[in-house]
Amino acid sequence: MLKEIIERNHYTFEEGFDNWEDAIRAGYKPLLADNTVEDIYVQAVIDCVKKFGPYIVIVPNIAMPHSTEGAAGCNGTAISFMKVEKEVDFDPEDPDKKARLFFSLAATDHEKHLENIQALMDTLMNEEIVDALLEAKTIEDLKAIAEKYEA
Repeated sequence: MLKEIIERNHYTFEEGFDNWEDAIRAGYKPLLADNTVEDIYVQAVIDCVKKFGPYIVIVPNIAMPHSTEGAAGCNGTAISFMKVEKEVDFDPEDPDKKARLFFSLAATDHEKHLENIQALMDTLMNEEIVDALLEAKTIEDLKAIAEKYEA
């Protein structure tokens, strides 16, 4: 999964953000750049978080921004990766709703989307990979992690 993210240039490394909305927008920049998604889709993701709460923070340090399947402005199926140095706080009342690793999702192909989710879950279940991603600062670091952990 990481190798595909690298090959498709779907990654970014950031210092930090003033708010979680800006973090979500930044996480989708690689997918906006190649028209996998449009701004209307990114806004739909933000609107979903405003409506349903920070459900996208699946475990401490890891967020998986997404909207509903088939949402307007989604033109392809992909995952982008963003690493943030300063954690993004989604809920000041809940210390577990902070994230530094963002895996932003887009889906038009249900089968490929399920494959992506499975690959992502397999990756995130490996604490060594998560720890390495939390330390990554450059594309070279990301490439080294992909080489070490993906066959």
